[in-house]
Order: sequence, then structure tokens, then C-alpha cells
Amino acid sequence: IARRAWPELKGNGGHGLANLKRVLDLQFHHHDAGEDARAAALVVLHAEARLAMPFGELVLPAPKTRFPKNPTPPANPNGPLMGSIVVFTGNLGMSRDDAANLAARAGMDVKAGVTKQTTHLIVGDQDLSLLAGHSKSSKHRKAEAMRDAGHPIRILGESEFKDILAGAGVL
Repeated sequence: IARRAWPELKGNGGHGLANLKRVLDLQFHHHDAGEDARAAALVVLHAEARLAMPFGELVLPAPKTRFPKNPTPPANPNGPLMGSIVVFTGNLGMSRDDAANLAARAGMDVKAGVTKQTTHLIVGDQDLSLLAGHSKSSKHRKAEAMRDAGHPIRILGESEFKDILAGAGVL
């Protein structure tokens, strides 16, 4: 409930009772079972007021945003790269939507994950804190393993991707 009512606390003290005590100016003795229970109830009351939602709605899971399976436009059937299947990983200098639209204009099918059909993996900058101790994304590692096993997949940086698009007359 606290995460839903105060999303700004993520990474800013968190949603624990001690931080909520400070943020909401609650008065109670922390680590006392009865007091903590009362404080939790106060948090719920504050959340109800902040979100203008009754308790019954607050305890329901937040609605999930549904994304289309393949939100990119279909590949241009006359594009010079028709038949290519591209996957993106990491942070690109352009938005992922822009990159996908450019790839589709060039005739490339854009997919979410690396498969045996993937012909190109475009690698942007990686946020190492999101890679669970790895220096490369799981998509990148999978593509390298496939390439090492003889699969003809090209692993490119964003600038190489832009060069291919420029050569295809898309950029």
C-alpha cells in the first residue's frame, strides 16, 4: 500500500515503517508490536486519503499495463534489410521506439528476445547495476553463445547500427 501511495520513496528512504514514520510525521514507539500495528493502520489511513481510494481498492493488485506483443510497425517488405531480425539491449542514444521504427523502415523485423532467427543484436550502454553481476546483458551473452556455436548473428553497437541504416538509405 505504501509503495502505491508514495512511489517517490523508492530509493529515497524506502517504504519501511521507520521512514514512513518520518515522512508522515507519525507518533509511535517503533519495534513495539502493538504500536507498529497501530502505525501500519495509520499508514493505510494516510494512503486512503492520498489516493482517494477505500481500503478494499488499496489491497487489490495495481492494474498491470499491457503492452502489445510487438508494438513496432511491420517490416517494410521493400526495405534493403528485409529478412533481418533485430533485437535491442541496453540504453540507446535514441528511444527504443525510434530505433525500432528505423529498423522496420529498413525492412528489419524487431523482436524482444534473441532466438535462432535473430540476425542482429544492437547493444547500447549497459547499466551494470541491472545485470546481476554480469558485464553483459542476458541477450548479449545468449547472442555470443549462439555466434560461438556457428549461428550467423551480428552483434553491433549503436553507431554500427546507424551506419547500416545510413547505408540502407533510412538515416
